[in-house]
Amino acid sequence: MYARPDFSALGGEVLLSTLHEVCTKEGASDIHLSPEKKSVRLEWRMHGMLMPLAEISHDHYQELLRRVKFESKLKLNITNVPQDGQYSFAFESRRVNVRVATLPTRFGEAITLRFLDPNRGIIALEKLGYPKDITKTLADLVELPQGLVLITGPTGSGKTTTLYALLSTIVGKNRNILTLEDPIEYELAGVIQSEIDPSHDYTFESGLRSLLRHDPDVILVGEIRDAETAQTAINAALTGHLVLSTLHTNSAIEAIPRLLSMGVSPYTFAPALRAVIAQRLVRTVRSDCRGNASCKPEDPKTYDGQMAVAEIVLATTALQQLILSLEQGAALEAQAKKDGYRTMKERGMDLVKDGITTREEIERVIG
Repeated sequence: MYARPDFSALGGEVLLSTLHEVCTKEGASDIHLSPEKKSVRLEWRMHGMLMPLAEISHDHYQELLRRVKFESKLKLNITNVPQDGQYSFAFESRRVNVRVATLPTRFGEAITLRFLDPNRGIIALEKLGYPKDITKTLADLVELPQGLVLITGPTGSGKTTTLYALLSTIVGKNRNILTLEDPIEYELAGVIQSEIDPSHDYTFESGLRSLLRHDPDVILVGEIRDAETAQTAINAALTGHLVLSTLHTNSAIEAIPRLLSMGVSPYTFAPALRAVIAQRLVRTVRSDCRGNASCKPEDPKTYDGQMAVAEIVLATTALQQLILSLEQGAALEAQAKKDGYRTMKERGMDLVKDGITTREEIERVIG
């Protein structure tokens, strides 16, 4: 039987390599090391939940910290300002990238390590776990010759995974695909990927203008953060390009007034928009726990995976007319429901009925 190692007994390079192996094998997305007065708290994020792993000594932690800084080319003598870096390590037949972020705290530097495992980040569209109707809608959207498709949700909701899955379906279909990301999380064969660099004035806004000079068919803009980027993306979607991007909103409907409040022109936004997808990640119940009353929803051991719960609002002619009239959320949602829109909560309750997740999990994630 697999026995998880005692992390508190390890230090330096051995602790780091052990964390690499265990976290990749078990599917953790992040490691958090948080110095406290007497020890350092070691936690990981598994299936979206932050869970404790061990308490390690400050001596062992300092060894680990030096090793992480060395691997990620961070300055060893800088401890009073945040630093960001990255490195990679080999696991089985692939390389796993690690994003590193340090933060000065009262008791020393805290570290967060984000694992970008290509086996978890690049997934075929049909394997994302969506219902068949959503999978088909997404597949149809990415085949469109032009228009704007938005994916919304908080950090950690799987937006990038969905975008990469969409792009993967059209690679090799005689379309020039370019991305502008912050940062590039996974390497996509057949796609030209570019990473923004604000320190050299290479931003989403300026980068998007540069991408348009490279004769793209499909453009992925990692995130719309300001009015200038939003309007440039909309203009590109109106002039023969399919533009995919993300936005931070709680629901698909909210993306529309959010962009309008940024100051984009409704007369260009309405005809450019094709669809808005909103999603969250929920934990899935172990197969042996489905229908088993002894498995409690509050017990993390009840769950063994994650899947996306999504909602899609299609930009029908009627909805576009409401955008032109600057209608707000309630009117937009009412029209979307007439057009067949179902909320994430409704989609989530379908999963509860099928025993795939629990009502408590849907309430925790979606509300």
